[in-house]
Amino acid sequence: MLCRPYFTELFLTRSLARPRLLFGVLSSDRHVEWLFFSSPQPQNPYEKSSLVVASKFHVKISRDFCRYMCRCSYASSLLYFQGMQISKDDDDTVPMICNPITGQYAILPKLSRHKQRKSILGYDPINKQFKVLFMAYPYCDDYHKILTLGTGNMRWRNIECPLTHDIFNWCEGICINGILYYLGRPTDESSYDKGPFVIVCFDVRSEKFKIVDTKFCWLSSDLILINYKGKLGRINLKYASNGGFPLELCMWILEDVEKHEWSKYVYSLWDDSKIVKVDCNFSVVGMTATGEIVLSIDRTSKPYYVFYFSPKSNSLQSVEIKGFGEYLEKLKISGRVFAFVDHVEDLNVNNIKQLNSGQLRPK
Repeated sequence: MLCRPYFTELFLTRSLARPRLLFGVLSSDRHVEWLFFSSPQPQNPYEKSSLVVASKFHVKISRDFCRYMCRCSYASSLLYFQGMQISKDDDDTVPMICNPITGQYAILPKLSRHKQRKSILGYDPINKQFKVLFMAYPYCDDYHKILTLGTGNMRWRNIECPLTHDIFNWCEGICINGILYYLGRPTDESSYDKGPFVIVCFDVRSEKFKIVDTKFCWLSSDLILINYKGKLGRINLKYASNGGFPLELCMWILEDVEKHEWSKYVYSLWDDSKIVKVDCNFSVVGMTATGEIVLSIDRTSKPYYVFYFSPKSNSLQSVEIKGFGEYLEKLKISGRVFAFVDHVEDLNVNNIKQLNSGQLRPK
């Protein structure tokens, strides 16, 4: 019964009804390691003046896997690490895909030619296929490659892109309804009229690229790409002082990919009686399916908070993640916190062939 399609669909439907916040802590105190937690995601966070939800620890990727600082990308319940060190005796790194809840992982074929590189995980919801898009930096002839996961003979294939460009390494890409979006910088003079940077759209299913110009949008180091109700959104934060509230949230929504049409919204976020007083930096981590923009504190802390902002009602609410900071403090671990909204368990993901090569254990 557990393997029958209707059970998988029922399980996923129920999981979608109760999505969770996924937290990844990248520690570098004594050695580099990742720890993964999750917590319930309140569906109506503005109904109460104060909210507390419990966190749950899942798995740790120890220093045996990640001796170097390694960022990750997220798509459809899975995390992708572009460079993990598997062997203690070998400094070479390999790409790895991981289920942060179950601890299942798989090592992917490595590309050793390019020392500077960027790769992003994407998911095709129609064919239910995961693919990894690889880009070397700076631009070269075999700049773009693609790897389809779950095939009998996984190998990197060359693909062509109509625009020669370099990727912005500091801004993570995002996959929305089978389209990968990331920031690029044109490297040929004929493309300068598109602006200082562009949004590159990659269709995971057809493996075709499109370019969206961003003439009327500014670039800053705190820019993040989000899923805004199925559309691409870009958000910048501006602090009135050195961290904390109030702050200004500027959001651009890509209304039409073909016409390169954007809409702009600006919001001021103030702390009031419902908001805990904090003096630190935040990151926008995404927008929930119900329309709340979620902000999280950049670094580990006790207590630890996330903030929900509703553009519709212009409301801001703080939520304490109970047990998160306490657990890390007990282990004497601190570091950078990454969060992902609307995380759900999908049996199709848990059972795919590419996740059968290993198991990470909670520690």
